[in-house]
This record gives sequence, structure tokens and C-alpha cells, in this order.
Amino acid sequence: MGQIAQIIKYEGDNSTFVWKHPNEDFNSLTELIVHESQEAVFFMNGQALDLFGPGRYTLETQNIPKLGKLLNRATGDQTPFHCEVYFINKTVQMSLKWGTDTKVRYIDPDSGIPVELGACGNMNLMVSDSRKLLIKLVGTMNGIAWDDNNIAFSKSLQDCFRPLISTAVKSNLSTAIKSKNIYLLEIDEHLAELSEVLKSVIMPGFEEYGLTIPQFYLTTVVLPDNDPNFKRIRELHTIALQKRMFEAEADIRTAKAEAEARYGTAQAKAEAEITAAKRQTELEKQTTQTEIAKREAERAVIAAQAEATAMKATGFAEAEIMQAKGYNQKDVLQADVQKAYAEGIGNMGSNGGSAGGGVASDMVSMVAGMKMAGAMMGQLDNMTGNIGQTVQQSSPAPEKKETVIKCEKCGADLPQNAKFCLECGEKVKPAVPDGMVVCPECNKTVVKGKFCPECGHKFVTICPKCGNELPEGAKFCLECGEKI
Repeated sequence: MGQIAQIIKYEGDNSTFVWKHPNEDFNSLTELIVHESQEAVFFMNGQALDLFGPGRYTLETQNIPKLGKLLNRATGDQTPFHCEVYFINKTVQMSLKWGTDTKVRYIDPDSGIPVELGACGNMNLMVSDSRKLLIKLVGTMNGIAWDDNNIAFSKSLQDCFRPLISTAVKSNLSTAIKSKNIYLLEIDEHLAELSEVLKSVIMPGFEEYGLTIPQFYLTTVVLPDNDPNFKRIRELHTIALQKRMFEAEADIRTAKAEAEARYGTAQAKAEAEITAAKRQTELEKQTTQTEIAKREAERAVIAAQAEATAMKATGFAEAEIMQAKGYNQKDVLQADVQKAYAEGIGNMGSNGGSAGGGVASDMVSMVAGMKMAGAMMGQLDNMTGNIGQTVQQSSPAPEKKETVIKCEKCGADLPQNAKFCLECGEKVKPAVPDGMVVCPECNKTVVKGKFCPECGHKFVTICPKCGNELPEGAKFCLECGEKI
């Protein structure tokens, strides 16, 4: 039996996954120290017993129940026993290199041209199930690490899992590139996606042996730059890229033109709506002003008609009164004349009878009576004449009709002072006073003549054949018959 170990522990480097303690003889006073990043497994008679986590332990039967059943304690608590202790490193091993042993064949889906790619990278690895790793992979070896730099170990994890990694990468890299529509020249932009795909394929193979892969990285895809096939693929990719750029630029121009067209349409629509609103407001304002002017004109006409009617009634009443008075006085005067004439004739007869030859005095009396009658008739004529003048002056003048103008557009009748048509809203041109004309050349209202005093335009029409002056609106010359 070898030397009995007093303390069992491991303080080696972190590159080792499993390490077997060199001593195999222990007793119940031996102490086991397990660090925070470790686990320890006892083997006895080829059987894996208890697993110890971080801490300090004394190898007693109370601490190792399974060990107590196997021990034959013939002597006290210091009975020696033979077993094996394995320390398992639970830390994450970082940046473990991997790579394919041969090229990966890839066929470009667009051109059908084959090329060969290389792939390599790194991964992080850690132990997930210590017992499974020891039983299925380490076995009776002294330990195991990732690479084969440690001469104490006969095998490395890299050698064990290289075929698994290489096969998984070769089988799935090309498929992943095609399924994600990745161009070879843009493959560096998609390394993270490809890494996740490869990790999901490789992980189950490691978990079967109690290992797990927290991170898996595809860091490099080696492209065959000198391969003629790859050069052809690159040229085709450049052409396709230029085509996409042209299409994108065309789409941008189209979108810009459509946006400008929509903006122009919206702006034109808005301007049209604003113009229509302004026109509507102006028409409403004009209509309101026209209605106000119309109502004022109607009120003025009604007031004038009422005043004229009152004046007419007053004049007729005064005329009737005066006429009635005049006719009564005429009757009285006629009666007085007849009476005076009768008295004169009577006196002449009586004088003749009484005096005989007094004819002269009778004639004088008759002449005096006739003069008196003549004077009274003159007075009567003056009275009746004055009555006629009074009646003529008192009679109201005939009502002056309001001048009505017509709209040039719709023909509606409008008041004389209307500025806009009451029916269609058309602006009314001002009436031209008598003796005035509107010059068709300068559009100014001037005195009617042969020439415009403002611009000199000729108003009179001259026959081009005989030179005769023609009246306004003539269609033929009155002298030679020339058609104008």
C-alpha cells in the first residue's frame, strides 16, 4: 500500500478539464478540499461514488455514505482504503480554436458555378455533467484537456470532437448560406447568423458527453480569390448590385415624382378652394350690398310715389275748390251784366217816352251800360283765366318713370344705379349720358363727335370706295352701294 494522503486538492491551470489525483490510498482522517470552480468525484472498485462541490471535507463514513458500505473497518477510525479521486474544472474554457480539415464545396445558386470555401473559428466550452464526462469520455485516463499540449494526457477534447465539428460545418454551412440568401461577397456581414446555425447543429454532440457550448463563433470564411470561378461570381455579383442600385434609384425618382405630383395636386386643389371661397365671399358681399341698395331704392321709390300721390291729391283738391269758386263768380257776374244791360235798355225807353227828343241822353245811358257790361265781362275773363292758370299750376306734373337698364349677360331688369346684376352677379357698366359716347380705343366717356378728344380715335365711318360719310350702323354706302 502506498503513502496515505492527508490532504486531497487540485490547484493546476484552467486549461485542464479533468485531472486525476495521483494518490489512491486514503484513510478516514484525510481531508478533501474542493475549490469554488471545481467538483470532485470518488471512484472505488470502478464505481463512481459521491460528488463533492466547493468546500472542505473529512473522509468519514458520515460524509461518504456509499464509501462506508464498501469499507471493511477492522481497525478504528484510521482504517486505510484504496480509491480514486477526479477533479473536474467547471470554468468556461474561452476561445478554443476549431476549423475544417478540408474545403467546403459551395455552388452559387444564381450562376450554378461551384467554388470551395474554408471555415474556422473559436468556441467557449464548459462541463455540464461531471459524472457523464468521466464515465463516457475520460474513463481511466489521468485527465483530459482541450488540446494535446499537455503530455500527461493521452487524448485531447479537440482530437475527440474534431470530426464532429468538421462534419457539421461541411454539411450545414452551404445550406445556411443559401437558406438565408447570403451573397458570398457579403458573407462577413452574416457571420453571427451562421454561427448560431452551426452552434445549434454541433451542441447536441457535445451534450451527449457532459459538455456544453455557451458560445460558438464562425470567425472566418476563406474565399478563393484566385479561383476563376470565384472571379466570375464576383463579376456577376457586381452586375447584379449595379442593377439593384439602378432599380433603387428609379424607385426613388418615381416615389419623388409621385410625391411632387401629390403635393402639386393638393396645392392646386387648396388654391382652387381658396379662390372659390374668396369668390363666394365676394359674391355674397356683392349680393348683400346689392340687396341693401335695392331695398333703399325701393324705399325711396315708395316714398317718392307716396309724396307724389299726396301732392297730386292736394293739387286736385285745390283746383276743384278754385274751379268751383270761379264758376260761381262767373254766374254772379253774368247775372249782374244781364241786369245792368236790362236796366240800361229800360232807362233808354223811359227817357224816350218822357222827353221825346231826348235820344241823346238815352244813347249815353246805353253806352254807359254797355261799358259797364264790357268791364264786367273783362273782369270775368280775367277771373276765369286766372282760375285756368291756377288749375294748370296746381295740377301735379306727370310721374317721371324710373329709368330701367338691362343686364348685358342675362337680360334682367335692373335699377338705374345698380352696380351688379341681381340675378347673375355680373358687373353693370355705367350708363352713358346723352351727347356722350364711350371711345372703343381708350374706353373713356367723351363728348360725341367725329374724333375722340382723348386718344384721337375716329368715330365717323367713311366709305372706302367713294369717301362718303356714313351714318352709324350703316351696312351699305348710301351713295355708291358699297358693302361696308
